Amino acid sequence: MSTPDPIIQGWCPGALRPMMSGDGLVVRVRAVCGQLDAAQMAAIAVLSDRFGNGILDVTQRANLQIRGVTPDGHPELIEALRDLGVIDADVSIETKRNIAITPFGGDAPRVLARELTAALPDFPELPGKFGFAIDTGPQAVLGDVSADIRVEFSSNNQLILRADGCETAAVTTRETVIADMIALAEWFARHGVENGRGRMHKLLARAPDILPDQFRGEAQPRAQYAIPAAGSAEGGTLIACAYGQITSGDLRMLSMLVPGVIMTPWRAFFVPGQAVTLPIESDGLIADPSDARLRIAACPGAPKCPQALGKTRVLADRIAPHMSADQSLHITGCTKGCAAAGRYDVTLTATTAGFDLHHDINTSPLAQLTPAQIAADPQFIFQGPSK
Repeated sequence: MSTPDPIIQGWCPGALRPMMSGDGLVVRVRAVCGQLDAAQMAAIAVLSDRFGNGILDVTQRANLQIRGVTPDGHPELIEALRDLGVIDADVSIETKRNIAITPFGGDAPRVLARELTAALPDFPELPGKFGFAIDTGPQAVLGDVSADIRVEFSSNNQLILRADGCETAAVTTRETVIADMIALAEWFARHGVENGRGRMHKLLARAPDILPDQFRGEAQPRAQYAIPAAGSAEGGTLIACAYGQITSGDLRMLSMLVPGVIMTPWRAFFVPGQAVTLPIESDGLIADPSDARLRIAACPGAPKCPQALGKTRVLADRIAPHMSADQSLHITGCTKGCAAAGRYDVTLTATTAGFDLHHDINTSPLAQLTPAQIAADPQFIFQGPSK
């Protein structure tokens, strides 16, 4: 039996525009400037239990997703989220507010994000996945985060605007950066959108010379800084979530431990200014940078995602204890690979017959294995020809 091709939606769920999944509606909560205080966290945990199934995704776009929401319960959930101040006034603004913000550097990056949010009505209509990155903390950390327009510092500490996929950037100023972002977005809307879709880096890969000199510039961005996956980081603590999910119980417990968090695109919460010790009762929260689950990317899988052809996270839990410190793994329920960010030593792709084993995702699979075969000898998947 052939494996069906997955459906690429071309947009991300929101709160006002949720997406149906295998366990119900996925309602994405895009915290304003990535910040949630303890009261908001506790309330979202209660809403997840009341309107969903008590499981929330922590996404690569620094958002929370309430899973398992029914269509009948969605309107009341929206009113409750609106009372918490965590959703937008309308779908148009929600769709545009794809803003990745460095969690580091105090309030300055978030001040710029608030100004960008206020200016979103002035931006043209853009594809659903089009996004922005504000990487203006003490170190550059968002290079691997999906974004189309980036605000960064140059190697000599000038504020710069960079089109994703372009190696150089144009110098801007704090006073003009929002207007410059609008101008770059308007240029992209004229040249990079086709059938409502398009990404900046794909446009520049197809036509490297199309970007005007006013946006190309000559400034070199800073080198990227490697952040830890969990634990102490930049004057605070990163608390990761196993496979990018958190239970309502763990979210409620976290709200009692800290005054608030900053969402990050690494499927982790950042708690600035303090060390955090997690209670032993928490199995899904991770503050130990050596935890093998931090080196596994696993999408929700079946039955939570209707396009997934296999159970991914059950398999991840079986493999994790057997991984060495230098091994990484990606388990995906279909060929879209939604959970992946970067390269992995091994990729397991679910099919109608089991899982295809890849050491290089761009080549033919090395083997086709059942979950039972993988669980019987987890280290087998890391053996064989190198990538």
